[in-house]
Amino acid sequence: MPDHVLVIHRWTDHYADYAAYLDHATHRVSYVTTERAARHLPVEQAAGVRLVDSTEDVKAVREAIDALVERSGPVTRIVALQETDLDLAADLRDALDLPGQRGADLEPLRDKFLMARRLAAAGIPVPPTADAPDHAAVTAFAARHGWPVLVKPRRGTASAGITRLDSPAELAAYAFPRDGAMLVQTWLPDQVLHVDGVFTGGRLGPWRAARYLTTCLEFTTGTALASVEIDDPQLLAALAEITTAATRTLFTGPAVFHLELFLGDRGELTVLEIGSRPGGAEVPFVWREVHGIDLMAVACAHQTGTEAPAVPTDTPNDPPAEVAGWLLVPPSVPMPCRVRTPPAPHQDGPYAQVVPETGALLTGGGYEHAGARFRFRGDSSASVTAAVHRTMRDTVLDCTPVDPHAPARLVVIGCGNPPYREYALHALAAHLTTALVQPADIDWQRRYVADRFRSADTTDPTATAHAAAALLADHPGPGAVLTWDEALLESTAEVARRLQLPHMSPEAVRRCRDKLTTRRLLERAGVPSARFRHVHSADQARAAADELGPPVVVKPRALAGSIGVTLATDPAEVTRAYARAVGAAFPGLGALDGAIVEEYLSGPEISVDCAVSDGTVHLVNVARKRLGFAPHFEETGHLVAPWRHEPWADEVRSVVTDAHTVLGIRTGLTHTELRLTPAGPRVVEVNGRLGGDFIPLLGTLATGLDPVVTAADLALGRTPDLTSTHDRCAEVRFLYPEQDGTVQALDLTAAAADPGIERAVPLAAPGTRLRLPPRGIVPRLAALLATGETPDDCAAALDRAQHTVRYSLTPLR
Repeated sequence: MPDHVLVIHRWTDHYADYAAYLDHATHRVSYVTTERAARHLPVEQAAGVRLVDSTEDVKAVREAIDALVERSGPVTRIVALQETDLDLAADLRDALDLPGQRGADLEPLRDKFLMARRLAAAGIPVPPTADAPDHAAVTAFAARHGWPVLVKPRRGTASAGITRLDSPAELAAYAFPRDGAMLVQTWLPDQVLHVDGVFTGGRLGPWRAARYLTTCLEFTTGTALASVEIDDPQLLAALAEITTAATRTLFTGPAVFHLELFLGDRGELTVLEIGSRPGGAEVPFVWREVHGIDLMAVACAHQTGTEAPAVPTDTPNDPPAEVAGWLLVPPSVPMPCRVRTPPAPHQDGPYAQVVPETGALLTGGGYEHAGARFRFRGDSSASVTAAVHRTMRDTVLDCTPVDPHAPARLVVIGCGNPPYREYALHALAAHLTTALVQPADIDWQRRYVADRFRSADTTDPTATAHAAAALLADHPGPGAVLTWDEALLESTAEVARRLQLPHMSPEAVRRCRDKLTTRRLLERAGVPSARFRHVHSADQARAAADELGPPVVVKPRALAGSIGVTLATDPAEVTRAYARAVGAAFPGLGALDGAIVEEYLSGPEISVDCAVSDGTVHLVNVARKRLGFAPHFEETGHLVAPWRHEPWADEVRSVVTDAHTVLGIRTGLTHTELRLTPAGPRVVEVNGRLGGDFIPLLGTLATGLDPVVTAADLALGRTPDLTSTHDRCAEVRFLYPEQDGTVQALDLTAAAADPGIERAVPLAAPGTRLRLPPRGIVPRLAALLATGETPDDCAAALDRAQHTVRYSLTPLR
């Protein structure tokens, strides 16, 4: 068994179960994948995971592999099961001198011109084929073989880039692609078959033959694509013979294959092409679910040099015991489009179906994302064919076109209260069309969203997805979802996944929300953080504090706003801090088991807002945090000031970037908190949302770059403008009562009139009960926001304004 297996993976559905194929506990298994595709990977068991925008980005993949090698040692085997990744995997094996399929082995299986020549040389029937570098070559070919002809990429997949030309006039209007060699073939009006199975290296292992009810080429123009397995013994016998000949001619060792052939009117068979990988579309699923054979597992074993799972060594030509079929139904309009009405569930046809939700954005990307998918099983080809035709006839994936250049609409999930978030909704409404989903009826938000509102339980992803979809259903332009509410991050991420919209993945959100998971991942990757222990009792907390050395910080695993976070210096304080941590609560957030005891990180604390686009992390805003009410960590203010000249700037940028990479954050606006310790910057936590406490507004006032608008652009999949227009200072100071009490009156008139004060915001209306930490949650009277050229200018304005604030309070017992 190899020591370090590298897996290049791109599917978003559960096509392959690597946790079952490879022992992650005994051996190192690393993954290069995309954010969407990481969902079904055993990330927690992996030696390392690196996300790329696309596995076709060779430069990004190689950089990701270098990082994984640095962490886990040299790669000894490479696994790539999707056809488009085969070339890169072979090139890497060549470059790294690794066992497995090399470039020379793969070339006649990927270059369809070489494939046709080799098959023809072996006496296997193939369509007339020629190289097609230009129009003259196609003209000469058509003169020999007649019209129509097919012009296609020599290294294509899934019928992409194939064009049928019926005449010299159509050829004259055809534009050859600038990149990629092309070939020309005669067009055959015959039935198209495919054979999928296992080649043992000398003979056929298990295999199944199927008949396309429509063609892959027709599918590229909007026709449904369907296939049903064949149970005709005579045809199966002929297919066994030609499939054996083709696999022996092209394969140099064991392989899982996908072969496509033409069946003529007189029963003649002609090989079109063969792939060195499991079949696409629903083939891997029906093999696993109907025939009990996991083709992906067999292919993975071939590529790792391990023992393949037990499968029949031979398949007779007799009809299969059970026949499988599948159907792909494309959307009713060309992509990009948005689902208006998905197909209703079919009760008497398919045994499984994957249908996009109402409101889902469809942009394509292979058969997996082609529309609605259905799988069938039955006792004969005839019965399955009839079921497929019924489903095909009754299924419409009703969609509306999306114009990428039309005005965009952003659905805000949950809005918060106006003192803290009205500025954000105001900024969004000035930038694009806004809509809102929240449980309560619309109130102050109406001036920003008009009637674009739906009420829903925003903690329920299904209800929230339906509400968001309704707000996007008839919108002709791009759409997106966004939340700045910590308690709604997971449900919003799940809504974005269901509607297939850009967003931080639910898995990445959960890694950020659970501070224990964050700590473990950062520690494993060597990103500077805090030493920690997960504890479940006061005794364990005290033991952890002894091990880590006082003082320590005791905190809940998944709350917010520094609730339940306490600095403890002795065993008695640790005991009280543990009780406070496990007993703490935050509205909308559920507690996770136990608490975290971690070393205290000394030094100033900062927060960093980052714009993350396609995995690239841009630091857009740095705030110095003001803390109070020790031994608790109440945030009493924040200062945004020029920071790029600071001696810690480059190291902060590096640490923050590494933390995002480790947590799998590929897109979105994030808020990271760090301590600038004597040993360098160390991560406190990473949050998958806009910063709170007016920090984004401070960033806008200080730099001219609006993080709220940036977050909206990222949610829409756009590249934001990260250009600052100035570099000043902005600071917020929160005012607290001197004791617990009920607010009777609050007057900020004089404070707001100070020339250095940008805003004076009341936070506690008359009648509000305020309890100081640790008894209350952010018990603030007001917020004063100041701007100036220097931090001293801001501090002076805040001091002046604070002295003019008047309030009255009835003390609480």
